[in-house]
Amino acid sequence: MRKHSKRVVAARRRNAMAGSLRPLVEQVRALVVSARHAATANIDTLQVLTNFEIGRLIVEHEQHGTARAEYGEYVLKELSNRLTAEFGRGFSKSNLEYMRRFFLVYQDRHPAIAQTLSGQLPVDGQPRPSPAKTSPVQKGRNQLITIAQTLSGQFTLSWSHYVFLLGINDPSERSFYEIESHQENWSLTEIKRQFDSGLYERLALSRDKKRVRKLAQEGHKIRQPADILKEPYILDFLGLEERPIYSESDLETAIIDKLQHFLLELGKGFLFEARQKRFTFGEDHYFVDLVFYNRLLRCYVLLDLKIGRLTHQDLGQMQMYVNHYDRDLKQPEENPTIGIILCKKKNEALVKITLPKKANIFASEYQLYLPSKEDLKQRLLEWTSSPV
Repeated sequence: MRKHSKRVVAARRRNAMAGSLRPLVEQVRALVVSARHAATANIDTLQVLTNFEIGRLIVEHEQHGTARAEYGEYVLKELSNRLTAEFGRGFSKSNLEYMRRFFLVYQDRHPAIAQTLSGQLPVDGQPRPSPAKTSPVQKGRNQLITIAQTLSGQFTLSWSHYVFLLGINDPSERSFYEIESHQENWSLTEIKRQFDSGLYERLALSRDKKRVRKLAQEGHKIRQPADILKEPYILDFLGLEERPIYSESDLETAIIDKLQHFLLELGKGFLFEARQKRFTFGEDHYFVDLVFYNRLLRCYVLLDLKIGRLTHQDLGQMQMYVNHYDRDLKQPEENPTIGIILCKKKNEALVKITLPKKANIFASEYQLYLPSKEDLKQRLLEWTSSPV
């Protein structure tokens, strides 16, 4: 008898929860039907906006429902079952959880979003029809139009990109990869590679602390010579083993063979000009390993490759190369030449004591394998927490 009573109570609770879920199911259903019938050239944007709104509906429903964690689990599971039964794939419990989190992470994209999506604004300049005269599907369509108008330009990537971005906990790092993915038109594969290579940390480590914040706000902007640097450069695509017997010529040849990959690693605005560029003083011949031009900075960029530890002779030699280009080759309208020495190991104190303060010469380390993201994060944390 007691067991029967417990089953009755449990059944009543399930019925009560099912009844409270009905409005949410209808709202999401109307939204999905409208999205699938919408005529649009940008399917990715429509999917992102629809998923954002589904996330909002789920969060609002939870806020007005019971506070029990059991209820939240029930909502996602039951909503998934009903939507999957009608629409098929794309509405798994895990995907609905992504939509919910997507809204929570990005809900500040529009300051008036709560007011806008609650139906306070007109559609296409016309007053909204009264709820009594609007079908659920038409209401969903109006809702999509309002969302598209309100969030126009706020989401520029595919849903797969945003699912990946949701896995990045640091808001600054997440913002950086979103901006760069849009500006550089990164595929999902490319954004994953850039993330795995620690691009954000490497750019941050090559900047002063005041400019690190701008990476999250603006992405990677090229305004001055130091902006093109990374610390370290990752040359894993060369396929060279980590061994002491390869030469600088081996490294240079591997770079030329994978020039497109190397240009991507260098960053924005680089154009390749020459390999082993020769110039002569008297009877002595000198060779610059690699010569590039950066169209954003409008200047030559000279690269010298060193497989060992950086020496003051290496810095002096690069200073000579830069002086030659500035005095003999650059045009009056172009900016001063930049010199970069890629080395296996650098000594920051040696660089500072050898070069003039305003020298356009930099030393950066390279690695032949992907570094540990955790190691780069730890280096960045130690650097940002140290005294200026």
